[in-house]
Amino acid sequence: MRRTSLLRPGPWSSRLALALALVALWACEACAAIPREIARAFMDQGVPLTNVAIVVQAVDQRRPLLAHRPSAAMSPASVMKLVTTYAALDLLGPSYRWRTEAYVDGTLDQGTLHGNLVLKGRGDPKITIEQWQAFMGALVASGVRRIDGDLVLDRSAFDVPPHDPAAFDGAPLRSYNVGPDALLVNFKSVRLLFAPDPTGTATGVTAEPPLASIHLDRPPALDMLAACESWRARVKPVFIDAGSSADIFFAGAYPASCGEKAWYVALLDPTAYVHGMFATYYAAAGGSFSGSVRDGIAPLDANPVAVLESPPLYDIVRDVNKLSNNVMARQLFLTLALERAGAPASPRRAAQVVQRWLRERKLAMPLLLMENGSGLSRLERVSAGGLARLLVAADKSAVRDEFASSLAVAATDGTVENRFRDGTVAGQALLKTGTLDGVRALAGYVIDAQGRRYAIAALINHPNAARGQPALDFLVQWVFSNGETWSRTVD
Repeated sequence: MRRTSLLRPGPWSSRLALALALVALWACEACAAIPREIARAFMDQGVPLTNVAIVVQAVDQRRPLLAHRPSAAMSPASVMKLVTTYAALDLLGPSYRWRTEAYVDGTLDQGTLHGNLVLKGRGDPKITIEQWQAFMGALVASGVRRIDGDLVLDRSAFDVPPHDPAAFDGAPLRSYNVGPDALLVNFKSVRLLFAPDPTGTATGVTAEPPLASIHLDRPPALDMLAACESWRARVKPVFIDAGSSADIFFAGAYPASCGEKAWYVALLDPTAYVHGMFATYYAAAGGSFSGSVRDGIAPLDANPVAVLESPPLYDIVRDVNKLSNNVMARQLFLTLALERAGAPASPRRAAQVVQRWLRERKLAMPLLLMENGSGLSRLERVSAGGLARLLVAADKSAVRDEFASSLAVAATDGTVENRFRDGTVAGQALLKTGTLDGVRALAGYVIDAQGRRYAIAALINHPNAARGQPALDFLVQWVFSNGETWSRTVD
């Protein structure tokens, strides 16, 4: 009798039935904006549609083809780089270049600097070893062949809070966790190169760049039988980073089946790293220096004796988007503040510059929240609708080609090199991916067989987000195959 009474209509059961009906109705309305096969692709992966946002719009139309939760504030992961890179191309110009300058603070007499050498950075996102070598060569060629003072580093262009590389995910040695710096050199990273030695009895390990403050104490043994899978764990690395110096040794074994492998790690504090790079490559260029290093300010009204000029911005943006480089994105974000609001640049001022730019362009992104401009953040937010509007605006802009060419090409390069290989969309989609724990995102352009271009933005925020990648890929393929048909229903 009691079980039967629970099924009888009553005040409580009526309210429950009404609530369930409303939930079902809401869910159906949410699904109605997207085709059933797309909805099914997400649900089959255990991703509820209430945790997905999608907008697809032909760039030559005013209204979206598809819009599911377009105004939801979502964590975008690295898709946030689209905002940073478009703003940079538009505000700074595709040909913008960074300058890193060397100044003498003292008297230069017959090749000897009686005083200090000052290096002033302005946030160059990508000073490679080869570029640094050329910079040091230019310094020696300018006549500074010996320095009897100190090395002074001028980082005053950026004003950033103290950076904890372990704060985001507990992986302080990962290169993507390197903090922004006005004088960032080689991503403050070291490439460890592993290979069986020619005798086949030991493992050779070398560090690049070869900095005196980084000591390789013991290489891993060589394992002739082990598979290469999980080789980093097999070598059992021990990194002891004291800031001014670092020691590395390996308690395990390196599988000979791996052949040659590389491992990038971020070591030393920023000051010690630049000091090491300077000492190593200034000496290699023929210079003599034995002083210490400290922070300071470049002399006012002085001319630099040597200048390192970066590649143009359009080249930098390609690395940021195709390879999803977080460190470069953060440097670029701060450069917006430096150039548009003046030194010192801070993340807060950079976010203000972007918001002002959006207002000037009449580009509505009301839910945009930027912390560092890279997407490596648990605070940053954007909506799928806002991203789609940005993509449509970029397609109509003067920097259209530079922006679009910075995106990874489906099944061809960048972060989507190994995706879409089995579909007709290969080579026909220009995309930016985003990946964090609990986040998967995809945004960019899909070009159908008739050459029509569609802006696409799709975001997943859910514990099962990693399982949602096939659904995101299915969405891209669906737009390529069906976008034209659906476009006929949209004015």
